[in-house]
Amino acid sequence: MEQLLPSLAAMEGVEVHGHDEQGNVVAVIDCQDSGEMEGIVKKINGLTGVLSVGLTYLNVEDEEETTVPGERVPGIFRGDPASQPPAS
Repeated sequence: MEQLLPSLAAMEGVEVHGHDEQGNVVAVIDCQDSGEMEGIVKKINGLTGVLSVGLTYLNVEDEEETTVPGERVPGIFRGDPASQPPAS
């Protein structure tokens, strides 16, 4: 935890709000789009001491203008877009 918190605080777009004795960390990721957020989540997952990143709340305002309702956005939180099943 001693190395993790400074690493998170140093990441652009990440704001650490707190942590507990069990090693849980509460942070906010502020970014321009879901692709950027996915990249930050992958970086956090790669940090020493991180077991998983859990998304608790997601607020997207600007992407609604570019996404068609019901449109599948491949690659979001699942890695390689090529590995996505086809939209039905």
